[in-house]
Amino acid sequence: MVGVLVRFSRWGRARWVRAVLAGLYVVTLAAAVPRGAGGHGREGSWSSEEARRFWGPTRMEGSARDGADGENGDAVPDAQRITGSARHFDGVPSVGMLFSVGEDMRDHHCTASVVHSPKGNLIVTAGHCSIGDDAAFVPDYHAGAGKQPYGVWPVDHVYADPRRSDTGTGSDLDFAFATVRADGRGRQIERVTGANRLVRTPGFVNRVTVIGYPDADDDPADKAVRCTAMTTRLEDRNQLRMSCDGFVSGTSGSPWLTHFDERTRTGDLVGVLGGLNGGGPDGDESARISYSPVNDDEIFKLYLDAINDREPVRD
Repeated sequence: MVGVLVRFSRWGRARWVRAVLAGLYVVTLAAAVPRGAGGHGREGSWSSEEARRFWGPTRMEGSARDGADGENGDAVPDAQRITGSARHFDGVPSVGMLFSVGEDMRDHHCTASVVHSPKGNLIVTAGHCSIGDDAAFVPDYHAGAGKQPYGVWPVDHVYADPRRSDTGTGSDLDFAFATVRADGRGRQIERVTGANRLVRTPGFVNRVTVIGYPDADDDPADKAVRCTAMTTRLEDRNQLRMSCDGFVSGTSGSPWLTHFDERTRTGDLVGVLGGLNGGGPDGDESARISYSPVNDDEIFKLYLDAINDREPVRD
C-alpha cells in the first residue's frame, strides 16, 4: 500500500458452497487460534461450539431478537435506547481514530476498532479509508490530551480486498484490516484495550451500537459519538442500513456492534460503516443514513489473510 492516508470523507465529500466453506473455516479456526485466545480479550481456549458459532453460515432470516425498545422499556439500558441521533460520550478503549503520522491528530479522517485475533494486533475499518503505512491508530482518542489514554499505535500492514469499489457489488467489500505494532513494552494492542469479536451478520435486522469519531471540521467538539439503532437491508445490496443523525466525515469504519456490554465496553462486530458511496447517500440525508457491508464469507477470507500475514489475492 502507498504510505499515505488519503482523505476520504464519511460521504466521499472530498469524494462455494456455504456449508463446505463453514466446515473448512471451523478447521482453519481450530488451527489458527492458539490456546488462551478468546473473544473480548478473555482467557480460555476456543470450544468447538464457539468455533461453529464464530464461523457458521450466515442466517439471513432477519431475526430481530434484540427487538426495538420492546414492551418492557426497562430491559434496555438508557445508553442503548434508540433515539435517532448520535450523542457525544467519553469513548471506549477498543474504538479510535486514524490519522497520518506528521499531521495534527485533529486532522483525523476515519474510525477503526480492535478486533480479536490470535496475535492480538488487529484493527478493522472501511476499505475506502485507504490506510497507508504512515498511519497511526489512537484508541479512545481525547482531543487536546497531552497523553492519549491508550497510546498511539503505528500501522504495520494493511489488508484490503482488491475488488472493492465505491459502487456496484464491489461496495459490498468495503472493509479492511490492519495490524499495528507492539508498544514500547512489547504489548499487543488487544492486551491493552480489549477487543470486539468479529462475527457473521446474523440478519438484516439488528439492534446495533455504532461508535465513531467525526472529523473536527464537521464536529468541532472533536469527540466520540455513539448511537443505538435498528438496521434494515439496503435495497439491492448485501449491506445494512441505519438511520441516525451525526455520522458525518471521519466516521467511516465505525464498528456496528450487537450485544454491546456496558461493563466490558465491547460487543460483537457485525459491520463497519462503509459500503455504497463510501457509507451513505449523497444529498440532504447524508448525515442521517449510514450503510455497512454484511459480514459474510468475504470478510472472513480477508481476516484469514490478515492473521496469516499474506497479501489478499482474488480472481
